[in-house]
Amino acid sequence: MFSSQHLVSCSSKTFRTFSQLTGFLLRGIHGGDDSNKNPYPISSNSTDASSNTSSITQDIDKLYKIMSKNQYNTPLLLDDSGIKVVTPELVEQVLKKLTNAGALALSFFRWAEKQQGFEHTTGIYNALLDSLGKIKQFQLIWDIVYCMKRKGILVNETFGLIMHRYARARRSGDAELCDLNCLLGTLCKSKNARKAQDVFDEMVKRRKRFVPDVKTYAVLLEGWGEAKNLVMLKEVYREMRDEGVVEPDVVVYRIIIGAYCKCGKYDEALELLREIEGNGKCKPSAHVYLAVSPLCIPTYNAVVGSYCWSKRFNDAYQMVEEMRRKGVGTNSRTYDIIIHHFIRVNRTEEAYFLFQRMASDFGCEPNLNTYAMIVRMLCQEVERVDLAVQVWDQMKDRGILPGMHMFASLVNSLCHECMLDDACRYFQEMLDLGIRPPGRLYDNLKEALLDNGKVDEAISIGEKLDNIRKTPWTG
Repeated sequence: MFSSQHLVSCSSKTFRTFSQLTGFLLRGIHGGDDSNKNPYPISSNSTDASSNTSSITQDIDKLYKIMSKNQYNTPLLLDDSGIKVVTPELVEQVLKKLTNAGALALSFFRWAEKQQGFEHTTGIYNALLDSLGKIKQFQLIWDIVYCMKRKGILVNETFGLIMHRYARARRSGDAELCDLNCLLGTLCKSKNARKAQDVFDEMVKRRKRFVPDVKTYAVLLEGWGEAKNLVMLKEVYREMRDEGVVEPDVVVYRIIIGAYCKCGKYDEALELLREIEGNGKCKPSAHVYLAVSPLCIPTYNAVVGSYCWSKRFNDAYQMVEEMRRKGVGTNSRTYDIIIHHFIRVNRTEEAYFLFQRMASDFGCEPNLNTYAMIVRMLCQEVERVDLAVQVWDQMKDRGILPGMHMFASLVNSLCHECMLDDACRYFQEMLDLGIRPPGRLYDNLKEALLDNGKVDEAISIGEKLDNIRKTPWTG
């Protein structure tokens, strides 16, 4: 157990080292000193801001109340709020009020960035990152940092904010190396492997601030591989093996083999594959063989599923990123696989988070199977049936019709929550669509109605069901 004094001590040490690291990095990103930059810029001038304070405050309170009362899937209510101009200041302040509700903050951010005149600012992103940090969504945080880097609004204060959240999450012991790896990854993904190597050489070799792990080397190897610089790739691999501190793993071999193939060095790729097959230290995975296989979505999806079965979700996400990067593309099946396995291991919040991002972030509309998994998951969660209904309505709005099992999950859950009017309504909708319900579903509904004194409703539902059963099908 950490004491408060220990946590403060760890945090201070982390911030000192991290400050050196990000300062070194950001000089390369911005080409100068960013110490005078305001991490929370506001677009309006001071005179206008002063005269409109009351109006802005009212708008902030109105948007916050919409989000806090309705919680999920509120774009229509936000659109009807009457607020015509969505300024950076307005968005930032609402996000700050949602600081303890990371999922709501992300939902509001997604709505705001679709509004006319919306402007991404460091302050808006920092407010969002702070709320996501409180719910420990660090994978998503680093995705957002990468977006900030692309937009040219990444500053030193952003990293300090993230480190504060790492420390509060009591991850300060591994936070520094974790964030070194993330920073190297951000640079490599933005096609700046040379700068990533400079950061590594400065912080690992010269200052000896970090002892690299296998992921550190994997990130560098992937950066040089994407740059098709086999000279540097081989040099990093040689250093990794000569140091003897870190043993190459299956991910490292997959990266090197993939780089060889990309550069047309198939003989070297096959030679390395035979080497790792023969040494017995590291068994090649499906991902390794994929590097020398045809690139197609079903093959990639099979590897994603393999990682998910082993609960290696970070590797699965890296595979998805590789699919996008190599132009293979993802489909709804890719995300259905990950969602299914999140639900299988009871990581339901992450399953719902990924479902929310499918269309907006990844360009893959959820299909019937996706909605069925999410609705069933929410119906099984305590007091989540209202959210299941919202997802259901979203599905219907997109022209996707539910099947018998989805109706059964929703009606049974509504009965369990004593929302009997809604249960009867969806049962009737099921009948109207010509779907004959399983006998157990009707028994559950009838029992719930009778237990709550709704005898007439139970009789009415029974008569309607009898009429349907007696009506012959005609073609």
